Amino acid sequence: MTLLDKPRSEPEPDRAPEPLRRNRDFRLLWTGAGLSALGLRASVAAYPLLMIFFGNSPAGAGVVGFAALLPQLVVQLPAGALIDRWDRRRLLILCDVAGLLAMAAVTAMLLAGRLWLPLVAAAAFVDGAAGLFYRLAERAAISHVVHPDHLTAALGQNEARGQAAGLLGQPAASGLFQFGRWLPFAFTALTHLTALFTLLMIRRPLQGERTPSATSLRSDVAEGLRWVVRQRFMRTAVVLLAGSNLLFQILMLTFALVVKQDDGSPLSIGLIGLVTGLGGVAGALTGSKAAGRAAPRAVLAGSLTLWAVLMAPVAFVSDPVALGALLGGMSFAGALMNVVAGVHQIKITPEHLQGRVTSVFALVGSGTASAGALVGGFLLTLFGTYATALGIAGGMGLLALVALVSPALRVVPRRGEAEADLPENTDTAHSEEI
Repeated sequence: MTLLDKPRSEPEPDRAPEPLRRNRDFRLLWTGAGLSALGLRASVAAYPLLMIFFGNSPAGAGVVGFAALLPQLVVQLPAGALIDRWDRRRLLILCDVAGLLAMAAVTAMLLAGRLWLPLVAAAAFVDGAAGLFYRLAERAAISHVVHPDHLTAALGQNEARGQAAGLLGQPAASGLFQFGRWLPFAFTALTHLTALFTLLMIRRPLQGERTPSATSLRSDVAEGLRWVVRQRFMRTAVVLLAGSNLLFQILMLTFALVVKQDDGSPLSIGLIGLVTGLGGVAGALTGSKAAGRAAPRAVLAGSLTLWAVLMAPVAFVSDPVALGALLGGMSFAGALMNVVAGVHQIKITPEHLQGRVTSVFALVGSGTASAGALVGGFLLTLFGTYATALGIAGGMGLLALVALVSPALRVVPRRGEAEADLPENTDTAHSEEI
């Protein structure tokens, strides 16, 4: 019997749940996923440094950056379907092994004094795809290692961990690169190796009972898409969030241009990023409490409204401290909403569709973010920072108004009750009025 096959036992349902801080399997999964996320952020930040400062190739930096982000567009939906088919624990282990080997190859190449663009691009794609699989699989598995009463707190800690990884990844990569161009990639390999050991020590299964799928991968993907489309609340919410993602990408370009026009200091952008990350961590921790008390519709509409209010001053403010405070407030609201939305999604999504549903939402988010970067460049060129900032604030306000008046967002199903199973004129006795 191997470590992968060792017997696991479910917690006894009649016993009081152990505190989350003492939940061994959750702490192992949380730590492993956090290390993998931190390593991925560090390597992504190190790619342009490597190609520009060592390879003297801005074009190469673009190629590697594209390779690192490509999995978000081409792997997302198949990954969700495969996560619902395969053993999640084995898949998480495979992701860490793939990331470890990819980063070890880059490290060995650099230690040998060589730089081969195809190898760096391939490693970036493999590590990016592994990270994508890892995030989706962990999100689908979380409800199997925590008691239902602790799901909200667990997702809040996961969101805070993700915000912290984003906050620390860039400075970690830059600092390590100063001492050796191979060090950021060796660091990422080490995080994968450590995460691998944490996964091997998890005792509980990370999914329910499975029966072999008799359908094709394409059919599985289509089933996940159909399920999302049938959910009135979720499909409306994801459209609103897709629109907000597009506006946020335009905003990030706008504020970078505002800072450049004011003092042109990259350090100012770094400080703004630090404050933004701290706001996200605070929002994630607050979301653990809000998710149990606030209705999803109220959080969605409130976040969209707050974003609109905070976006408008970007047209008039150029001071980095003030900009950091504005973006920190936006990040706070975004992280809080991510926790509330994540709890709602996991509670109403059937176990066998967890991976696919999450992948649909992730694909919509990444797709609109890419479009936002393209649209933002044209808007700033044509209208400048003042008109663009006011325009995106107005667009966000319109999304907030839709969230407040949309009938589709007024009723959401309770746990285990899919919207497609409810009649069109749902009785509030069988649902949550929000």
